[in-house]
Amino acid sequence: MSRIAYVNGRYLPFAEATVHVEDRGYQFSDGIYEVCEVRGGRMVDEPMHMRRLQRSLGELKITMPMSLAALRVVLRETVRRNRVRDGLVYVQVSRGVARRDHAFPAAGTPPSVVVTSRSTDPVAAEKAAATGIAVITVPENRWDRVDIKAIALLPNVLAKQAAKEQGAKEAWFVDKDGYVTEGSSSNAWIISRDGKVITRPADHGILRGITRTVLLNVLKAQGLELEERAFTVEEAYAAREAFVTSASQIVMPVVLIDGKPVGNGAPGLFAAAFRQDFHKHSEFI
Repeated sequence: MSRIAYVNGRYLPFAEATVHVEDRGYQFSDGIYEVCEVRGGRMVDEPMHMRRLQRSLGELKITMPMSLAALRVVLRETVRRNRVRDGLVYVQVSRGVARRDHAFPAAGTPPSVVVTSRSTDPVAAEKAAATGIAVITVPENRWDRVDIKAIALLPNVLAKQAAKEQGAKEAWFVDKDGYVTEGSSSNAWIISRDGKVITRPADHGILRGITRTVLLNVLKAQGLELEERAFTVEEAYAAREAFVTSASQIVMPVVLIDGKPVGNGAPGLFAAAFRQDFHKHSEFI
């Protein structure tokens, strides 16, 4: 079956799914995006994703392209047309098409909307979680508003490629003071030797991950102590466990950081338990 994309009011085969050359998303990365997990044919934690989408649009002063109810219909229809049972749905909104000029276009310029959906392999994901992933650290070089889920991701792209070239799956950004901020496409966590779960506060320095937010409820249900604070690379090296969270990976154990084994170099019991219980605390719609 050919994949189908929604582009500005039309459901199109991928070969025909195009945007204008002067779309501001293409010209300036002037837009935002969201990625939502699809599990068993249903969207996971969609209300929180939609709230974050609206917040990102508001922070960039981009008009909501359609009503929230209409956007939800488009998301589900794109999932349905692509016959996705387990996978992801992606939505991107740019400021629209206008003559190339850094300043905002005229009021009333309609935003551009693209929605795609694709299947993922849950068996492969579980195999990856059973072995864990490697991460590297890279200097933090992004703008200060990474709390906005903007499509301007060039530093993230370069970090991810650096990880790939070193045989790793993810890269953790490290600020000038030696503290881990987050991954190129995930939030970063460690578990200290005394069993405390540590992750950076969701301020303007990191993205407030939806998976991260749900995991906070998992921790509460399991009666675990959370410390929302920055942690250093050295703390990560010495941690009992480490893991990342994202919509595409849920909870993924980290077993190597910069080539150094975390704990005993194998996925730990805490991360495995978090992954197992995660969807018990998710909202399926």
